[in-house]
Amino acid sequence: MSISTFFCDPANIDNASLFCQMSPSGNTYLDAFGTAVLWTLELSAIAWVLAFVVGVLVGVGLTSQNRLVARICSGYVELFRNIPLLVQLFLWYYVVPQVLPASLGKAIIGMPYPSSVFWPAVLCLGLFTSSRIAIQLSSGIRSLPRGQSMAATALGLTRFQMYKYVLLPMAMRIITPPLTSEMLNLLKNSSVAYTIGLLEITGAAASMQESTFQTFPSYMAATALYVIINLLILVIMSAVERFFSVPGFISGKG
Repeated sequence: MSISTFFCDPANIDNASLFCQMSPSGNTYLDAFGTAVLWTLELSAIAWVLAFVVGVLVGVGLTSQNRLVARICSGYVELFRNIPLLVQLFLWYYVVPQVLPASLGKAIIGMPYPSSVFWPAVLCLGLFTSSRIAIQLSSGIRSLPRGQSMAATALGLTRFQMYKYVLLPMAMRIITPPLTSEMLNLLKNSSVAYTIGLLEITGAAASMQESTFQTFPSYMAATALYVIINLLILVIMSAVERFFSVPGFISGKG
């Protein structure tokens, strides 16, 4: 059952309401925004998983005792942090398929919609955010007391074990608030996917505005949806921060 089945029922709301009007796609604008929310959440969630995994690996590499590894990771961070996000998206969508081997490039270009725009957006958002997570994690690791790594070494732990059982668990607790900010930024940055044709929240608002010429309600609806989703993320991450906090070591108030 679609969203408009209830909200656009004449018994519940005036059927002539702007959001209950039919869009060029054949659905109501209310349904279009509902679908857009799902695309935004799916894009943000998958990109966040990619960003977190890559960010942790690069963040650990930044603190590596191997200078070559540390320099490569530093170069990765500087590359993705210093190129505008929109430019990165266009590179992934327009340029990368052209420089890949011909068969692979044609396969990517030939992907059906929305996969053809969804996955470039995932890669762009994921790798861009991973560079920011890497910086947060490396800062968290470096902020830990030296006694922790010394104690791990004294216990006979290998470098890998020290990161796995000592440094990373504690650093993750420290950087939970910055990670929350990065998660919110990723969600808001997902709006750039509209520029390559993915109808997420901003895309749905732009489509509605272009069809109805009603700018204010179109973008106010998008604003309200972003605020609601961000507030839900804040509530969830605040609970996560409290759950994983270490009494006497990390203060939620700084």
